Amino acid sequence: MKRQPSPLLITFAIMMATIMQALDTTIANVALPHMQGSLNATLEQASWVLTSYIVACAIMTAPTGFLAARLGRKRLFMISVSGFTFASVLCGLAQTLEEMVLFRLLQGVFGAGLVPLSQAVLLDTYPKEKHGQAMSMWGMGVMLGPVLGPSLGGWLTEYYDWRWVFYINLPIGIATLIGIWVFLPETEQDKQRPFDAFGFVMLSLSIGALQLLLDRGQSQDWLNSQEIILECVVAALALYLFMVHILTSPKPFLEPTMFRDRNYLASLIFIFVVGIIMLASMALLPPFLQGLMGYPVLDTGLVLAPRGLGTMLAMMVAGRLVGRVDSRLLMLVGLLLTAYSLWEMSLFTTEISRWLVVQNGFIQGFGMGFVFVPLSTLAYSTLAPHYRNDAAAVFSLLRNIGSSVGISIVTTLLARNIQINHAELGAHLENFGAGSMQLNAFMQYMSEGEQTSALLQLDALLNKEAATIGYLNDFRLMMLVVLLSTPMLLILKATPTAGGKPATDAPH
Repeated sequence: MKRQPSPLLITFAIMMATIMQALDTTIANVALPHMQGSLNATLEQASWVLTSYIVACAIMTAPTGFLAARLGRKRLFMISVSGFTFASVLCGLAQTLEEMVLFRLLQGVFGAGLVPLSQAVLLDTYPKEKHGQAMSMWGMGVMLGPVLGPSLGGWLTEYYDWRWVFYINLPIGIATLIGIWVFLPETEQDKQRPFDAFGFVMLSLSIGALQLLLDRGQSQDWLNSQEIILECVVAALALYLFMVHILTSPKPFLEPTMFRDRNYLASLIFIFVVGIIMLASMALLPPFLQGLMGYPVLDTGLVLAPRGLGTMLAMMVAGRLVGRVDSRLLMLVGLLLTAYSLWEMSLFTTEISRWLVVQNGFIQGFGMGFVFVPLSTLAYSTLAPHYRNDAAAVFSLLRNIGSSVGISIVTTLLARNIQINHAELGAHLENFGAGSMQLNAFMQYMSEGEQTSALLQLDALLNKEAATIGYLNDFRLMMLVVLLSTPMLLILKATPTAGGKPATDAPH
């Protein structure tokens, strides 16, 4: 009888793939200005380095379940890791913007399935009573990647070269490939499963158009742009056609019966919210610390690192508690901790201590970890196992779309609030009669150059205060999103605890 490989060895192999893919969602952000100079691109052109990866990854996440069924999960995993690693090397070798965008597209295509495949593998590798621990290990890779990405990217760019942001995937990819080849068992192939081309095309059009409008909306002034209006129409129409198709087709791209499971459907909504908070706050904090508080890139990474430590600690604790404590209670604790940290962040000033930034980051990371593990476990607790490949792909897709929506919302509101706040602060300054008279009297004794310098400094101060208020408003908005999502915990069904008694009715 063939000896089964150790679950720990399987876990180690696939977690390297998860971390590698998760890192690449944010690691290139810090290096973007350096790429811009090397590739002779404008800032808007250079942003396509990020957009191309996000769009390709989002589109190719959805067919992961179909490809795993047709090719076998191990074979698909090896193809994905090999292609992702090779595309990473090509990105590091790119000499023009066109080459870089093309190679990033390839990275997204091959890397899209790594996260949902790893989740499905862990769920099948561990028995149901250990799914909480399995999801805690999976969650560490998924959530720590975006947290550590900017820090690692900044360090590599600062001390080596921006190309090492991509070259670092080579040794990790080779080690991952060997581990999967040696330890991961193959699944049965379903070569009879048909490919629903119309469903895939409609879903791809909808996702691609949505990602483009979210990424380019702010720079194109949203609905004042014909491009954004067109993308809105395409996204909405394609999504409508996709939904009608899967409800009426005998062999749809995604089985609609999968979404009848209450826990899974509610978990999709929750993971969308988690996506909004997870990357939106990470998109705001670095520019707040660097632009308003004057932190260097490396210091910013060090100050934000405890957020990842909080997430890791929470996931280890939550993984032990899932199955012993009602998962909904764990999620409630996590949501309240996350909301508290965002409330504290909404009271930040540009004079706050580093310790306060570290403390709030740790609390927020801990809260997110306490949400992510029980949520990832509850999502599949009442779902039939044969849906896992497709379900994991949709789960990851909703998390990524939530991240894109969250970043788009907070950056748009930040830009608009800065303009509004600047105008209002300026109006208050003009209406401050005695102060204005004293200022005008004082400026009479200045030379023309000194007057210009003083006005520029005053305008810079107004900009700084306007931006600070804009950031705080965004933090407050994210806190409200977390609090408003909390009542949805009532929709979830509790799973049996170690004592064998569920907190509510037994799952169907």
